[in-house]
Amino acid sequence: MSLDVDALQFDERGLVTVVAQDAVSGDVLMVAWADREALEKSVATGRMHYHSRSRGRLWRKGETSGHEQEVVDLTPDCDMDTVLARVVQHGVACHTGRPTCFTTDRTPGGVLTELAQVIASREDADPEASYTARLLRDRTLRNAKVDEEASELVKALDEESRERAAEEAADLVYHAMVALWGRKVSFHEVLRVLRGRER
Repeated sequence: MSLDVDALQFDERGLVTVVAQDAVSGDVLMVAWADREALEKSVATGRMHYHSRSRGRLWRKGETSGHEQEVVDLTPDCDMDTVLARVVQHGVACHTGRPTCFTTDRTPGGVLTELAQVIASREDADPEASYTARLLRDRTLRNAKVDEEASELVKALDEESRERAAEEAADLVYHAMVALWGRKVSFHEVLRVLRGRER
C-alpha cells in the first residue's frame, strides 16, 4: 500500500479531505481531515491517522477507544484534493457508538462486518453463557457444526424450500465465520480473496 503524498493538493491549512470507507461493506464510515504527517503515518503504520482541527494535532483513529482502522488502500480523487481510505474498521467508526457516522440502517455487508466483530468479542466470554464462546474453545465442535449446517442447507435446497434454505444458509454462514475466527482467519481475509477473483 502506497500513496504519493507529494502529488496531493493540500489546502491553505495544509489539509486534504479523507473519506473513510469500509473495505468489506462499502459503507462510508466517516469524513475527516489529514495533513502530510497523518497520511505518511497511515502509510507507515497501516493504521489510519488524521489531523484534528479542533485539537490542532495528529491523532490515530482508535487511540482512546481502541476502534482502529486498518488501512487497505489510499486512493486520491481526480483533483488530488480528497483521499478515499478503504479500511477494515475494528469496532464502531462513530463516536456515538453507531457503526458509521452516516447510516442508521445496516447494509448486508455491514451486518456481516458486525457479526464478525461480535464473534471476535466473544472469544473471552464465559462458554457457559455464550454459544459462540463454546464453539471458539472447541475445534471439533466447530468443524462438526459447519459440516452439519452444510448438510442441512443441501437438504433444504433439495426440498425447494426458499425460507428454510435462507435459514440454513444463515446458520452455515455464522458457523463458518466462527470456525474461521477459531483459526484466526478474519472474515475480511475471505472477502479479499473473493474480491481478487472478480472478473
